[in-house]
Amino acid sequence: MPSNHANKITGRLGEDIACNFLEKLGYKILAKNYRYSRFAEIDIVAKDKDTIVFTEVKTRCGTNFGHPFEAVNHKKLLNIFKAGLYYLQNNKEYYKRYRIDIVSVILNAQNTTQDIEPVIEHLKDVSLN
Repeated sequence: MPSNHANKITGRLGEDIACNFLEKLGYKILAKNYRYSRFAEIDIVAKDKDTIVFTEVKTRCGTNFGHPFEAVNHKKLLNIFKAGLYYLQNNKEYYKRYRIDIVSVILNAQNTTQDIEPVIEHLKDVSLN
């Protein structure tokens, strides 16, 4: 099982990959690792046209431990929602539209170089239900 340090490195790499992916789609990155409390953090806050997007990024090296999307449960989404409301309250601009997205990044477990492209999947407007 990977160490906590290795998991953090993998997570940060996934967040960087997700930022690049979103920027290529035309999103503007407003914040990374926006923390509301020790239990609620938004990996990426971005702007997609007139909508603020609170993005959770899940990264895995392969799928032996399940698909990254499976790691995002209702409690996690609720914490992102709370952190998102806090962000909106403390942001100077007013946004009427916001949503929660999830970006999945799957790295090749044997990949020790950057030659192999990760598999990126993007779920838009994820519901709390």
